Amino acid sequence: MSKSAPPLTVIDPAAGVPCCPPMAQSRVPAEAAALLAQAFKALGDPIRLQLMSMIASAPGGEACVCDLTPAFDLSGPTISHHLKVLREAGLVDAERRASWVYYRARPALMRQLATLLTVDEPATAPV
Repeated sequence: MSKSAPPLTVIDPAAGVPCCPPMAQSRVPAEAAALLAQAFKALGDPIRLQLMSMIASAPGGEACVCDLTPAFDLSGPTISHHLKVLREAGLVDAERRASWVYYRARPALMRQLATLLTVDEPATAPV
């Protein structure tokens, strides 16, 4: 059984093309901003940012809740709440296997967020 939030549809993940150019180059369309803001808001909490990092960097690309929970001095329900927020923001997918839930990062959305924040350094004239 796979528990997954409806994906944020800002880009076609198969195409790998960002929804919009970096915000330093042009204005972010209102629809894209509304969707992307959900993901940034979810990552705005230190616990969720740590969970996202643990999931994204996990061997094999996925992490079991059984490995995530002991890393924090929080109750299981609190960790589950934070993971639910990440799921609802479209940052992770979840899959139940027996009694455990495994989380996998959604790299397409992570690439969108990174692209949006990309700032090219201005060229400097040689001295």
